[in-house]
Amino acid sequence: MNPKYSKMFESVSLPSGITLKNRIVLAPMTHMSSNPDGTVSDAELAYYARRTGGAGMSVTAVTHVTPNGIGFPAQFGSYDDSFIPGLKRLAETIKQQGSVAVLQMFHAGRLTPEQAVPAGQVVAPSAVASERPGSPEPREMTDEDITSVIRDFGEATRRAIEAGFDGVEIHGANGYLIQQFFSPHSNRREDRWGGSVEKRLAFPIAVVEEVQRVVAEHTKLPFIVGYRFSPEEPETPGLTMEDTYALVDALKEKNLDYLHVSLNEFWSKPRRGEADTRARIEYILDRVGGKVPVIGVGAIHTADEAAEALETGVPLLAIGRELIIEPDWVEKIESGREEDIETVLTKSDQERLVIPDGLWNAIIHTPGWFPLVDDK
Repeated sequence: MNPKYSKMFESVSLPSGITLKNRIVLAPMTHMSSNPDGTVSDAELAYYARRTGGAGMSVTAVTHVTPNGIGFPAQFGSYDDSFIPGLKRLAETIKQQGSVAVLQMFHAGRLTPEQAVPAGQVVAPSAVASERPGSPEPREMTDEDITSVIRDFGEATRRAIEAGFDGVEIHGANGYLIQQFFSPHSNRREDRWGGSVEKRLAFPIAVVEEVQRVVAEHTKLPFIVGYRFSPEEPETPGLTMEDTYALVDALKEKNLDYLHVSLNEFWSKPRRGEADTRARIEYILDRVGGKVPVIGVGAIHTADEAAEALETGVPLLAIGRELIIEPDWVEKIESGREEDIETVLTKSDQERLVIPDGLWNAIIHTPGWFPLVDDK
């Protein structure tokens, strides 16, 4: 291995007591390839078996914790004990490759497709539609709805423990329900769940505390609890870096194992509110102050790009699209073959790279998402 990449392969001890063999994380990537009944499919298991051997930790595609919290077609669920056998197969598949297995979980809130939920009943903190084209106006959740969903996150965590996962990641990013409660765009409430920044933080913190309560009750083994967040929103009103600092300040006191910053591009700059030219991840690292490990992510393809990102001091680096393009990315760097890393897809790569149909169709039909070229 080239010595300039040695930092990538240092082990990392998380606060829970679990040690990761290196600093590389398989990022959660939706693959829309679960069985029609919401269970984990063989195609998904094959996908994970192919690309989790090198990463120190692997975070699954997101699972929905309630039936009306689904966000994508062909997504696997975790809202009933009947899903545990499939979840167990998924955890075993990842762990057999030598990676730590983390189940990402969410509720899509107002981003739930109407056709995917009973009677098209999309729910959210307030009756405010997303600015995404074609978004429905959701029903405002009652206090009872809210406390029920918090319990559902706890129950999904229990199932993850029973299925043998090493941890869970609370998906509070990308505009889904947990972020919707924190966002001034989607949360216009004036009760205990909305209004001031502190009240908009109430739901995210309640979910964290419920997940941690369930972990303490159901396992004595070390168990990871991570939290993913998006640092800003494009909407007005929307989340700013100042809001993000308030979120980080609250989360870093909750004894989490990591904070996962959701970014499309690792070096992206703040939209507004900061005068200098540093990247968002650098502001966040400063704010966290080393109190909890941070995962950075976003458009990292080459070994040099990963090494440069780690120079910011970020402890962990998640690789998403590149581990789909190059499943042996970690192994090639470790064995000194970084020059052999593929960074583009060709249209005949699906079978060779063990990419499920749902994900492959999304790649082919979403221009600009992946670097896709004609066959060589």
